[in-house]
Amino acid sequence: MWALTGGPRRFGETRRLVTGISEKVLTQQLRELQADGIVHREDYDEVPPRVEYSLTEHGHRLYDLLERLSVWGRDHLTARAEAEMDKGLGAPPPGSPDTGS
Repeated sequence: MWALTGGPRRFGETRRLVTGISEKVLTQQLRELQADGIVHREDYDEVPPRVEYSLTEHGHRLYDLLERLSVWGRDHLTARAEAEMDKGLGAPPPGSPDTGS
């Protein structure tokens, strides 16, 4: 979905943006997203043949939701890391040797 947020893309361009995926798997994923109404496939009657993929309105809404969830996740991880650092900066636990002397 991320690769299609910038507008319509041809298959080859999409494949270059989505690294680490085979052509077969990308084709399957695009077909599934199309069947779910998230991706639109536009076939142009040209020689050589041209096909472009884009997000549907439903796809844009889903992407926006996933982006907000991603922001929440990053914020949550940052807050947890900061809380862990704060715990580490407090007084040493009871029974631990005093390193200040």
